[in-house]
This record gives sequence, C-alpha cells and structure tokens, in this order.
Amino acid sequence: MSQRTPLFALTAVALLTMAACGTDEPLGTSAASTTPFTVKIVGFNDYHGTLQSPGTFGTNTAVPTASRPAVGGADYLAGHVKKLKAQNPLNVVVGAGDFIGASPLISSLFNDEPAIETLNRIGLEFNAVGNHEFDHGSAELLRLQNGGCKVVAGAADPNSCKGLAAGTPVPFEGAKFKWLSANVLDTATGKPLLPAYGIKTFNGVKMAFIGMTLQATPTIVTPTGVAGLSFKDEAATVNALIPELRAQGVESIVVLVHQGGFQSSTSLSDINGCDGDLAGSDIATVVKQLDNAVDLVISGHTHAAYNCSAGTVDVTSTAGVVSSRARTTGLANATGRRVPVTSASSFGRVLSDIDVTIDPTTRDITAVQATNRLVDRTDTTVTPDSAIQAIVKAYSDLISPLANKVIGAVKAELPATAADAACNMPAGELIADAQLAATAPAGFGDAVIAFMNRGGVRNPGFTFASSTAGEGDGNVTYGEAFTTQPFGNSLVTLTLTAQDLKNVLEQQFAGCRGQAAAATRIMVPSNGFKYTWDGAKACDARISSVTLTRGGATETIVDTAGTVLAPTKTYRVTVNNFMATGGDGFTTFLNGKQALGGAQDIDALTAFMAGYKAPAAPYARGASANDLGTARVLRTGGTSCPTGAAVNP
Repeated sequence: MSQRTPLFALTAVALLTMAACGTDEPLGTSAASTTPFTVKIVGFNDYHGTLQSPGTFGTNTAVPTASRPAVGGADYLAGHVKKLKAQNPLNVVVGAGDFIGASPLISSLFNDEPAIETLNRIGLEFNAVGNHEFDHGSAELLRLQNGGCKVVAGAADPNSCKGLAAGTPVPFEGAKFKWLSANVLDTATGKPLLPAYGIKTFNGVKMAFIGMTLQATPTIVTPTGVAGLSFKDEAATVNALIPELRAQGVESIVVLVHQGGFQSSTSLSDINGCDGDLAGSDIATVVKQLDNAVDLVISGHTHAAYNCSAGTVDVTSTAGVVSSRARTTGLANATGRRVPVTSASSFGRVLSDIDVTIDPTTRDITAVQATNRLVDRTDTTVTPDSAIQAIVKAYSDLISPLANKVIGAVKAELPATAADAACNMPAGELIADAQLAATAPAGFGDAVIAFMNRGGVRNPGFTFASSTAGEGDGNVTYGEAFTTQPFGNSLVTLTLTAQDLKNVLEQQFAGCRGQAAAATRIMVPSNGFKYTWDGAKACDARISSVTLTRGGATETIVDTAGTVLAPTKTYRVTVNNFMATGGDGFTTFLNGKQALGGAQDIDALTAFMAGYKAPAAPYARGASANDLGTARVLRTGGTSCPTGAAVNP
C-alpha cells in the first residue's frame, strides 16, 4: 500500500456532481493537484431504519458476549462518520442499499421518513438501491427520494409528515442523498428508474460511484413492488457504463452494489476478515465478471461484515489472545486482478473506513486501504449528534404507547434463526401458528395449514429477557412483535392440491421447479404439519413423509417413498400476500384457487398472542397437541441449515 498523503497537502475542496442517467452536471470548480492524494470513503449498508441501537456487537465471534460494546444508533453513527470525515477534508459517505424497509416500528410506522431524515443528517451522499427499497413500490421510493407527504387512496396518510413533532421540515423533506441504480429499468421508457451513477470531484479528479441493485430482486419482493421494472445483470451493466464514464474523463470507479457474501469461517469470523475469499458467493460471482476499470466494490445485502483488501487483521481468541492474520488482497475480477471488496454488517453497527490514493496524472485509484470499524457507543472520542438524538426521541415518544403495550408472553427465547439442521425456526413457528389461527375459522379461510417465509422473520425474534421498556421477562410488546414481523403483509388463504403441496415443498431448494439457482429457502409450517427432506436426493425426490394432524387424527399426504397418495385432494393453505403472488420463488402458490384475503399479519399475531397473556400460560414451542411432541420439519442427513445455493451441507 502506498503511504497516505499528509493532510496538510490536501488543500482543495471536493466538488460534488450528480449523474442523472449518465448526465454529469458540475456544481462548481476544484483546483487540480499534481501529486498523489488520498480520499476517504465512508461506507455502510443495510441500515433498515435502525434509528436506535440494535444492541451489542464484537469485532469477531470470539469476543465474549459480556465484552462486546453497545453499537449503532443514528446519533452515534453520525458521530463516528463525523470523526472519520474530520481526518480528511476530501471525503464522501456512501451506502450499499436496504437503508429502508424491514425497519423497526419507530421508522416503519412513519413510512421510513425518520430513516431518511436521520440519513440526511448523518451525511450520506450516494446510496445503491437495495431490494427493500422496493417493498412499497417504485412510486413510494421516488416519493422518499423527492419529498412530500404520502397519499393513500386519495387521502393523506396520518403517519406521514410528522416532522412538526420531530423538528424536521413539513412537508417531508425527501432524501438529500441520491439513490443510484443503473440496472433497474422502467420498462415503459427503457431508462433507469433512478440515476445510474453519481460523480464527486476531488482536486480536479472525478470519482464515479455506480449504484447496483441485485438482479434477483423480483424473486424476493412482492410483485406489485417491482411492477413495471426490469432488473438487469449487475456486472454487465457496470461494464457497459465504463466507456461512458471514461468519455467524461473518469478513471476512478467505485461500485456500490446491493449483493454480498459470507466468510467461510463461522468460528472466528472477523469484521475485517475475508475467510475463503467469499468463495461461491453472489458477490464473488459479480466481481469475477467486472471490467478491470473498477477499483473498489462496496457491497451489502447479506448483513455480513468482511474486508477483502490488503493488510492484516487482529483477531481475539476465546482465551483473550490477540493474533494477526493476513487478509486477502481482494476478489478476482475478469482479468484476474484482485479488487478490494467490503461490507459493513447491518443496522448501523459497522462503518467501512476506506482510504483511496489517486494519481492525478492518470486520474486513477492506485491504492486502497480499508478498515471496518465498530460504531461503538462507548467510544469517548465520539460525540453523538444532538439533532439526531432529538429526532429519534420525538419519534420514540410518538410510538411509545403502542410499542410498549404487552400483547402476550413466551415461555422461552424464540430466535429468528435455524434451531437445527432441518431448518426449524422457533420465531417463525409462532408466526405460522398465529396465521393459521386467524384463518382457520369458517368464513375466515377454513385453513388447515399455514406457511411463513423465513426471510420475513427478522432478528432477534421473540426474546425472553425484558427490554428497556420494562415489560418484564417473557412478555412480548407490540414493538418487539413488529420488529420481528415488520413487512405489513396481509394473509391470503388458497386452495391447493396435495400435489401442489408436494411441489411447493420441493420448490424450497435451489434450482428446483424454477427456484433461484442460488436460493435454498426452507419455509416454516404451522403446528400439525410435518414432513421430511433429504438434500442428497434430486429435485422432486427430496420430500417425503408429509402428514397433517388436526384434532387427534393424522393424515398422510405423501408417504415415506415420496409418493403423493391422493394428488387431487385439496387443502386450504394460508400464506402472506408476498408468497401468494410467487414471492421468494414459490410460484406454485400461483396455482392456488378460491383466494380469500385476510387480516394484516401483525394484527393476526397480536390477536393470537392475546391468548398467551397473563394470567394465561405463555406460548411454548412444541406445546401444541398437533405436533405430537416432535419437530415439524425433519431431515435425513446434513449438519447445518442450508443457505444460498447450498442444498445438502
């Protein structure tokens, strides 16, 4: 790595320019430099409207839980960004998407306007569009970009434009940063929905930031959210823009992409590690196809932290011993050259502090030095942003009466993670049970089965320990329930055949029945529904022993050999509207007949939990008589719940 240029040599002021679908519109001038200089890029991703601290976090998985500091929160995120920017007047703050959507109640109740207002004050300048930016459709995304109050069915949304209470402008100010997405096209015009890239000029040298959305967005977003849009290949779109950028004199090129990967090590994964070079991941596949002109990739989507750039990383062992490990120099591009790639976890817990050295003669980035840093709330050198604190407090006060209301209780922790190699998920089971209870009564759906998509169940799930609201151990507040299930979907009950049930269970696995080649997605069933799967077998042969138990009677739908016993027999099945329209690749649900809409998912959950509120006994996993005391999903072989393209780990 080249030595950093001293700050006293950085005398010019950075010039911001915007590229609207390829148009560079300079806003001023900047003095040219004749010697190499350094620019600081501050990056983060997957903010998800997390205005308040999401808890504690460590620099690696070996740091004891008790030693991990409290992290995140918009106020401290702003403070850490300010501290980093003070180290170099030539700087830019960028994001890799999912800054809204799947947000806690404090942001989502107000249509994620609080997320935008805090990001504006954190100083974000460019942000790639993520899949969650489309949760409520492109028109709503454009409103959040441009400002104005939300209107629903011709009437003002009562939860929009609450700036008077928060001390922010009314009407809603809109994003001061630019969302970028080169590969999302409006099918009516054939042009990008949002600018393809943004440009910022430092010492007379232009640096381009290309924004990229994961191509698979239509498979994980409600179809209405992406209606009228097409999503193009990430790498091909970047490569096609290179000649256009070079024609404008741009040689320093950074890609902000909402796509990511995971380190191979789960035992000692470090926020500055790159174990296994993210082998087999989607981001490695994208980088492998990139033009050699790309100098740096800032990624997101997987909520993982990694730093694939040159240098070493200090890792603390379980015994408290600090050792250093060499980091890879990057991920290989189309020419084999290694390109630095970073990701900063999620929820504002980590920032990527990146110094790039620019040669003003060639206008190219010649060196990259990156370090992922915790957004540590205990760091005494960081001052939290008081204006943001006031905004967060105001919105917190607005939601407190609703958020702190106890709706029920759980007997033990129900995490939103796999409980075993078969992929049973405790938090998802509770949600599926609630959806079945809401739609089982005659006239409300007559459902006998419910399925919940595991991606719709967010961390941490249903915790047992009391929150700061002081509701007491085991009690579940409305705010906690909403955080676990934040999408605002409605329930839909469909009539499916036994063959449809077998087919949709087979469709859980990567590449089977049209499921995405890089997506194994095991659904979470309601009580009484059981099946066995074997990842070592081929598509359409993995599912067996499907049974349904109701009222003490057990019916076999698919036998131990995988044969559907009565293929045309029908069942009423409940899913959310996202899944009912083919979301997460479950196109088999499109075969459903006699669709009946139901309650909002959060309302169904709230009503269900009322039956487990003191003095009633709390909800206990596996307590339903329909489950017969065993897991709902069973598996032959395997050691861990598969993700991504994996089918049989």
